[in-house]
Amino acid sequence: MAKLNAEQMIAIEWLSIPRRGGKTYAEVAAICGVTDRTLENWRKDPTFDRELKRAMIRNNSDKLPELVESIVDIAIQDRNAAMAKLALQVNDMLTDRVEVETKDSASTDIDALKERIEALKQRKSETAE
Repeated sequence: MAKLNAEQMIAIEWLSIPRRGGKTYAEVAAICGVTDRTLENWRKDPTFDRELKRAMIRNNSDKLPELVESIVDIAIQDRNAAMAKLALQVNDMLTDRVEVETKDSASTDIDALKERIEALKQRKSETAE
């Protein structure tokens, strides 16, 4: 679906309001003049979904600072690791990227390790006697 029609724009207006403005899903569909099934199908459409998300952001952007602050408060008060992770991600302080540093095996002294293992084996056998 390339363009959104008038009914879809009405649906987006209602669906983007917190708690759908007190309306049920069926009531929103009736306001748009469509069935619940049609509304569900629209929700699966990427163009409709993208515009709905934009409208939600426009309707709720003034509440974002409170939300971020509450995430931090919940993380601290409840000792909630998931909320702490979310708070860090929201502030671009945590990513899912993991960096692993490898050590060059050539720089490890294999002979020294073997000697140490043998010394430990010998000491263990002496204490067992």
